This record gives sequence, structure tokens and C-alpha cells, in this order.
Amino acid sequence: MTTFSILAKKISPQQWFLVSTLVVNAGNYLYNLILGRMLGPEAFAEAALMVTLLLVLSFVGMTFQVTVAKFTAAFEPENRQAVIDTINRYAFILGLAFGVAVFISAPWLQQFFNTQEPLMFRVFGVGIPVYFLMSVNRGRYQGLQEFTKLSFSYQSEMWGRLIITLMALILIPAGHGVLVAIGIVVSLFLGLFPLKGLKLFRTGSRDLEITYKKQIRNFIAVTAFYELTQILINNSDILLVKSYFEAEQAGLYASLALIGRVVYFVAWMFVMLLLPEVVNAKREGKDTTKLLMKYVGYVGVLSLFIVGCCVAFPKLIISLLFGDAYLSMAGMLWQYALATSLFAIANIFTYYFLSIDRYKPIWFSAFFGLSQVVLIMNFHDNLAMVVQVQLLAMVALLITQLIYYKQYSIRWN
Repeated sequence: MTTFSILAKKISPQQWFLVSTLVVNAGNYLYNLILGRMLGPEAFAEAALMVTLLLVLSFVGMTFQVTVAKFTAAFEPENRQAVIDTINRYAFILGLAFGVAVFISAPWLQQFFNTQEPLMFRVFGVGIPVYFLMSVNRGRYQGLQEFTKLSFSYQSEMWGRLIITLMALILIPAGHGVLVAIGIVVSLFLGLFPLKGLKLFRTGSRDLEITYKKQIRNFIAVTAFYELTQILINNSDILLVKSYFEAEQAGLYASLALIGRVVYFVAWMFVMLLLPEVVNAKREGKDTTKLLMKYVGYVGVLSLFIVGCCVAFPKLIISLLFGDAYLSMAGMLWQYALATSLFAIANIFTYYFLSIDRYKPIWFSAFFGLSQVVLIMNFHDNLAMVVQVQLLAMVALLITQLIYYKQYSIRWN
């Protein structure tokens, strides 16, 4: 037996997924760092816009993924395929509608975001239905805790986007936004694999009972609302900065956001593990608060380490990652990292309550996400002010989540 085979047996699928997620996050970071260095602040702002738009649409994609994950974990095996078939149809129809809307509105999007051409938005619109179907497929593997297959989907998407985009930029040194959009769309097709049982209009399949369909529709509505609040918190700043500031300033801010969000991207892998574990523990009548505290501890330690590094070595971090052209952002780095860390911890609490069908924390995120947008719209004299109003909103969000958790614990213990 080889050393690799022995090691593979000792490492659990969850541990493989954690390692794979770290590799994916590192690859996505490398992708953005290379773009930042190759293109410079002004052109990087346009490339970062495409990536940000994908993250904006993730509120729908993640809604489908989380819904499939929850109900495949909660339902008996005979109902699982019917759940997946139903949500696949929802995903395809909605994805087609979103894609057509983006394609048609490309000239308006070009004007609003001050980009070079509308073609980048049309290319992006083509990939939206694929993204939603990919999310459903990932939800299946997440809910069944088939983390090896889930890891493969994330790996193929990341490596495809990295390799295809960089090759295109090297071979075709023009139309950066369009080339980035093409790389994203092709990577979404690659992320569909491993694909199992994609039949949008399956004949002769088991149909869900009306009660189950109602549960799924209600959960989709609640989750979509929450995912939208995450988008407001996590991406509205980049979009608003792109609209309010010149291209160079927007590119500088995009680099700051990319570094500061490392906590959120790494914390997301813990959310992926948390949801099915909590659902299963609740179904078995076990205490779920220990699981919550375990993952809050992981994210808290990670946040402390990253914010500490940003306080101690801001110029070194920015210089190594993006180059000296971005050094003007050094003074704001720790503030942005702290704001993201607070949001990441608050997000763990919200997903925990979502897993046990407690939806009030979603309204907290909605309120503070909207508050963040309003604050940026009214206070954007400079980039430092944009960062500071976000920090204020995230402090208030986490305090609110902690107060609610304390009240919930007293009530149920």
C-alpha cells in the first residue's frame, strides 16, 4: 500500500474538503492578484467588476445550493431526487430570465459602470443559467456530504477560470473585460462536473407532495432574501465605488477589498460544513449549539490572525500582493479586514439559525446591509470614509446577532 493510499484513508472527506477549499481560495486569490499586476489599477477595476457581478448573482445561486443541501440532508432518500428535479427546473427558468435581462440591458450597464464596451455584459449573461444549474448540483453533494465530488466541482471551476483567462489576456492583449467574462463563462461549464442526473423536464419521476413543495418554496424565499442581504453587505461597496469614483481609484479600492476579504472567503468553507451538520444533529435530537461555537471559534481565531497581520504589515502585504502602485491603500487595510471579519462571524450565526428554521436574524442582516448601502451613498467623500461606514455597520450587525443568540439560548436552555 502506498503512502498516499494510507494518508487518504486517514483523512476524512470533510478534511479533504477543507484542504480543497483552501486551494480554491488560494487559486482565486492568485487569479485576482495576477490580474491586478498585469492590468494596473484602471484596467483592473473593469476586470474586478466582472468577478463582482458573479458574486452579486451568487445570492440566487447560493439560494439554490443551500436549499438543495438542506432538503437532501433532511428528507428521506426516496424524496431527494424529486427535490433536485424540482429545483433544477426553478434554476434553469430563473437563470434564463436573468441571462436575457443582462444581455438586453448591456448598454445601460456599460453606462452605469463606466466600462469600455457592452459586450462584456452580454458574454456574462450567457453564463448565468449555467451558474444556477451548477449551484443545484453542488447543493446535492453538500447535502449528501459527498465532499470529494463537491471539491472537484470547485477545483475545476477555479483552475478553468485561472488558466483560460490568463491565456486569453496573454494572447489577446485587448478588451480585458470581455476576456475576463469569457473566462468566467467557460469556467462555469467546467464547474458543472461531476454532473449527475441533470434532467430539467424529467418524465416518469416521483413528484413531491404539496406540503414538501410548500416547504421548499418558503425556504427558497427566505434564503434568497438572506443571500441578497449578504450581497448588499459584501459587494455593494465595490459597485458603488466603481460608480462614484474614477477608474484608478476604483481599481485601488478593488485591491483593498480583495485582500481584506480573505477572512470571508476562508470562513465560507466552515459555513459549507456547518449547515448539513446542524440539520443532521437537529434531526437526531442532539445539541446544536456546540457545533455553532466550534465554527465561531474557528472563524474568530482566523479573523484575529489576519487583522493582526494587516495592522502590523500593511505596506508589506500590499506590496507583495499587488505591487507599489497600490500602496496608498495601506492605511485602510486593517479597517477593511476588521469589517469583513465581523461580517464573517455574524454570518456563521445567521446560517446556524437558518439551519434550524429560525429566520429573525435574516432581518438583522437585511437592515444593516441596506444601512451600509445608504451610508456609502451619503458618505463617500473619499475611500477612507467608505471603509469606515462599513466598519460601523458591521459592528452593529454582530452586536445585534450576539444579543439575539443570548436571548435564544436563555429561552431554550
